[in-house]
Amino acid sequence: MVKKFCSSLLGCLFFIITFASDKPKADDILGIWLNANGMGQIQIYKEGNKYFGKLYWLKEPNGPKGNPKLDANNPDPALKSKPLLGTVLLRDFVYDDGEWNGGRIYDPQNGKDYKCYIKLKDGKTLSLRGYIGISLLGRTEVWSRVR
Repeated sequence: MVKKFCSSLLGCLFFIITFASDKPKADDILGIWLNANGMGQIQIYKEGNKYFGKLYWLKEPNGPKGNPKLDANNPDPALKSKPLLGTVLLRDFVYDDGEWNGGRIYDPQNGKDYKCYIKLKDGKTLSLRGYIGISLLGRTEVWSRVR
């Protein structure tokens, strides 16, 4: 009777531990993600122990004259003439206890840079929260995995 009880208890503990530790792994965000408005895809990659994301694809990569769209709103004058494709939008994220934080997100639509953290909602959905100062003063976007 005691043996059966112990065996059942161990089985339950194994089940709880297996499903309670259902946190994402650090490299689970690697890949190509479609941004919230569907106009761009961002490739998230790793350098050392940090995660970055660059603009990989644009629905409309060229301006009205057929030239590549530029990072015209960048506060750095030297970067205003740089094409948007390939621009690093996410930088310096570190994985910590189920989320990626300590990083920054760049918004090329207004040329501003924000603190940010990232959470993987499931294997196909990424939640990014960009903010100024404290995370209450910010905006959340949801991206979808392309591959």
